[in-house]
Amino acid sequence: MVSENPSGADNQQERPSSSNWLEQIPRDLGNWVAGFVDGEGSFNVPIRRERDRGLPWRVSMSFNVSQIGEEAPELLRQVFGVGTVRGRGDGVFYFEVTRPADLEARVFPFFDRFQLRGQKRNDLAIFREINHLLLSGQHLSSSGIERILAMRGPMNRGGRRRHSDDEIVAALRGWESSEAIRRALSSDIREMKIWSTLHGDMGSA
Repeated sequence: MVSENPSGADNQQERPSSSNWLEQIPRDLGNWVAGFVDGEGSFNVPIRRERDRGLPWRVSMSFNVSQIGEEAPELLRQVFGVGTVRGRGDGVFYFEVTRPADLEARVFPFFDRFQLRGQKRNDLAIFREINHLLLSGQHLSSSGIERILAMRGPMNRGGRRRHSDDEIVAALRGWESSEAIRRALSSDIREMKIWSTLHGDMGSA
């Protein structure tokens, strides 16, 4: 089972510590990985419903490569030194990197040296910009999420997504309106409590 494999999530911290890890990758292997990602990989910015936090949506990052069998995804995990490998019941395995810090430290430098081509290269450039926004915390505001939505539009040739941009924006603006009402009510309640306390003290005097 994949969950019992050392390539599980806990192993994301077991990565090469050498600062010259990239130079240690043979050029033929690096070029093969870049070509493999060109054909089988994808850069995605999932935006999912979030019901346990303040904002109604949560922005995530996902660089992933899928293949039948575990050998190639496991090789990618070893090359990048980060990420996880997981499998499905039909024999398809996924190599995936989701942590913005890991993307910044490992994935982007790798593709600076071993470059992608065509649409994947364009997707990577946008993906990288969005990752910078996450690292700076801009995904934690509704305006930041709307900016990310606009940026990710051309990625993966504008492929179909589970939630449309219009749905996400409508939910964000509805949330903003309800938050504004909640803050106004909270302010009124605080003022009433202050007034009540002062009035009570004056009455006692």
